[in-house]
Amino acid sequence: MIDVVCAVIRDQDGKVLICKRPEGKALPGYWEFPGGKVELEEDFTVAIQREIREELACEIEVGMALPRVDHHYPEYSIRLWPFICDVCRGMPQAVEHSELRWVDLSQCDALKWAPADVPIYEALGSLVD
Repeated sequence: MIDVVCAVIRDQDGKVLICKRPEGKALPGYWEFPGGKVELEEDFTVAIQREIREELACEIEVGMALPRVDHHYPEYSIRLWPFICDVCRGMPQAVEHSELRWVDLSQCDALKWAPADVPIYEALGSLVD
């Protein structure tokens, strides 16, 4: 099981930032919350801040943890640790993704999501209902 962290980054209007996976990577064209693998003995907060600096070229403040998602792809399994986050410095840029988009949660069902990320936006919906 691979530990992976992801950031549910909110804006002041309640929209969340989603990222489209680029060609040449697993699940190209699928939407996801940004993040990545946790390095050996790395704290989850440190890992998500590092990943967001690398992927989006901005700094975040890490807030509340959401429920963990265990997902089994055919080639590997991940344990996804999502966190609610806010940008505290810079503006997110698509460094490692083909596209970034700010969306209302109501728009999420219409998008093609990486399967492990689906329970995350579903959990977010229950938080704002």
